[in-house]
Amino acid sequence: MITAEFDYQRVSSVADAVAALQAGGEDAKLLAGGHSLVPLMKLRLAAPSRLIDISGVPGLAGIERDGAQWRIGALTPHARLAASDVGLLNRVAATIADPQVRNRGTIGGSLAHGDPASDLPAAVLALDGSVVAHGPDGERTIAASAFFSDYMETALAPDEMLCEVRVPAMDGYGFGYEKFHRRAEDWAVVAVAAAVKVLDGACVDVRVALTNMASTPLRAGAVEAALRGQPATAEAVAAAAQRAAEGTDPPADLDADADYKCHLARVLCERALVAALAPA
Repeated sequence: MITAEFDYQRVSSVADAVAALQAGGEDAKLLAGGHSLVPLMKLRLAAPSRLIDISGVPGLAGIERDGAQWRIGALTPHARLAASDVGLLNRVAATIADPQVRNRGTIGGSLAHGDPASDLPAAVLALDGSVVAHGPDGERTIAASAFFSDYMETALAPDEMLCEVRVPAMDGYGFGYEKFHRRAEDWAVVAVAAAVKVLDGACVDVRVALTNMASTPLRAGAVEAALRGQPATAEAVAAAAQRAAEGTDPPADLDADADYKCHLARVLCERALVAALAPA
């Protein structure tokens, strides 16, 4: 389908992007890789009056280890993330769609889009990550736990630009990511991201987040509480995974009803935890 008419503006700095957002108002949108926004525009589910192309802004693509955390530029493509050493995120990025999408889509665009069926939001949430946004009042850091506010809505103000993603390095953790989808390039019907740290045979820290199980990505708090402090055994994992659907509100769609998604969450949670425990 053909998109609605829009103005196009290409900027070369973060300051210019923020100024363009202010001038364009709520109908202006940033364009990076375009693999989240453009499909919505073609379906007329989004009709921004102005697209502000930030793909050429320097300094916004790259991955850097900074002490106990990773700093990831918002324009870093999924393919680069998949080839990195960033724990859970490299596993998740490698499952996104197909090579074309992975080489054009960006982590910043994925998070700012706020789609609960997207892969990276839940992964960043599981890691207790954060994003750095720039706006007319300067820079602010937003925790992932406060970033996703509703269906395809985030804490970003209309005149703010997401510039960086930060996640803890999570040294000593094991990671797992399990996704169910009909075709490789499809959104997840349900997916589960897990990070577990084992010490002396016990799960001393457990992080689990769910994709497409509510209007936003969410943590599986019941699973985390059930497994934390327990022995790293198949029995403990299986018991904890049975609580994966607690506190969720999965949307029924053409792929699955709510009950089936709850079943998938339990099955995929167990698989993700088993993968996360494999190094231990």
